[in-house]
Amino acid sequence: MAAANGFRPLVVIPVFDHEHAIATMVEGVRASGVPCLLVDDGSGASCARELDRLAALHASDVRLLRLPVNQGKGGAVLAGFREAARTGYTHVLQIDADGQHDPSDIPGFLEDAQAHADAIICGVPLYDASVPKGRLYGRYLTHVWVWINTLSFKIRDSMCGFRVYPLPPVLRLMDEETIGRRMDFDVEVLVRLFWRGVEVRNRPTRVTYPLDGVSHFDVWRDNVRISRMHTRLFFGMVWRLPRLLARKARGGRA
Repeated sequence: MAAANGFRPLVVIPVFDHEHAIATMVEGVRASGVPCLLVDDGSGASCARELDRLAALHASDVRLLRLPVNQGKGGAVLAGFREAARTGYTHVLQIDADGQHDPSDIPGFLEDAQAHADAIICGVPLYDASVPKGRLYGRYLTHVWVWINTLSFKIRDSMCGFRVYPLPPVLRLMDEETIGRRMDFDVEVLVRLFWRGVEVRNRPTRVTYPLDGVSHFDVWRDNVRISRMHTRLFFGMVWRLPRLLARKARGGRA
């Protein structure tokens, strides 16, 4: 996508041992005509070799950022934000490496982001029969907590990793607050940006589970992290309650 009105998007894909799916994802991203940054989050040797191969094969539009130690999905995306800003991009489209998201939806996300340059364009999953029922039902508990912690229903899905971020408010948030760096990232960064007045716009997108059968969700550790995150956000909401209520009364983004 050519830059227009200063709009320069970069696709960021956090990768941790998804060597079987990542080539298909890269081809899908390249078809959209947008440059891509692969963030190798401390992958093993076989995945690292595949990422090296893809970056060399498509050197004109695919770059590789390697983190020597696994940081978690959030840590990888945060590193991608920094690199995108350093190299002059204005927006980051985040998409997962495992094939669950449809890269043919990228142009529509970017059209929305260009039309609403200060907003987050947030994917709302349209699941097929491949979605695990436990995962599907478990998402609703997080959705309820997010609606409580924002006093709003405007975030329709806070866990989908397919979204477009405007970089300026994200960089300010990164400089001023601590954000979860693992599976708590997608929810926490969205709520904290919403609290800061960043508009959230929802866009349906097809989701399939997953192309390579690899999931890095640790049922015990990640559920504990997510529970702690909801607790932090709840007390953050209480502290911000007068401001959120005032925004809601004015018909603002709260």
